[in-house]
Amino acid sequence: MDTNTDTSFPDHGPVCRSVAKLLGGVDDKHLAAPTPCPDYTVRELLGHLVGLTLAFRDAGKKELGATTDTAPTDSLPQLDDDWRTVLPGQLDGLAAAWRSPDAWQGFTRAGGVDLPGEVAGIVALNELVVHGWDLARSTGQAYEVDRASLEATLSFLEPAAASAEAGEAPEGLFGPPVAVPADAPLLDRVIGLSGRRPDWRPGE
Repeated sequence: MDTNTDTSFPDHGPVCRSVAKLLGGVDDKHLAAPTPCPDYTVRELLGHLVGLTLAFRDAGKKELGATTDTAPTDSLPQLDDDWRTVLPGQLDGLAAAWRSPDAWQGFTRAGGVDLPGEVAGIVALNELVVHGWDLARSTGQAYEVDRASLEATLSFLEPAAASAEAGEAPEGLFGPPVAVPADAPLLDRVIGLSGRRPDWRPGE
């Protein structure tokens, strides 16, 4: 049950549940399949999700150390055999950590980068929304994200996309933004800003 009553900050609980719901639909046959992340198969995407949920859980709790100091680009993520039991618990733990107002105050660290708590919390939300979509699309599953999470992610991604379009940055946070109609569904607009094609399918 979500217990966050502070509406000034996003609640990670709904999107964590959306991602957790996908895990039961991931078969071993999917693990070698491609994903919208060019360098990742489903196996490596899941490994990335295991790592980022642990890192952002600890970042929210201000428990800094090995989990928060390692850059995600150091090497391809590895996936342990116990991911089906580990990842749901880490998603719950991340959501719980960021329900504390203290998580959003001061500075913390994730991926070896020091960040204000209020920025790290939104980065975590963005990672979950986008990589949840990656996982759903790669494994042929429906993906529903609550509107509050999508709106917070959109607000986070829009400045990076505007900088890229103005030539002030070479690409967005995940890659060059993909043009999406202004009247497209909110999830498609978020995914386009993240550098993915909303119509991506395996093998394309």
